[in-house]
Amino acid sequence: MTEIRVDGNQLAGALRDVFSFDVTTATGTCCGCGRQAPLAEVDVYTRAPGLVARCRSCGQVLLRLVHGPGRVWLDMQGLRSLELVVPV
Repeated sequence: MTEIRVDGNQLAGALRDVFSFDVTTATGTCCGCGRQAPLAEVDVYTRAPGLVARCRSCGQVLLRLVHGPGRVWLDMQGLRSLELVVPV
């Protein structure tokens, strides 16, 4: 079976649907210790250029969010996965 490859624009609709509600209810899995918890339960540090979320269990940086003029940077390198309950 041949794979069909398209560019990243294909993600636009899917990501718009995913992030159109309160993401803090999503369950994240920490890359460091494997703890699973809602994002609302992480420790967030605000004395940085943006927001830094860390695992309450091991201190692993889960995500970084930085706002700039007309743009946002989101790094979720510390999350193994993010489980979202999508309204049907």
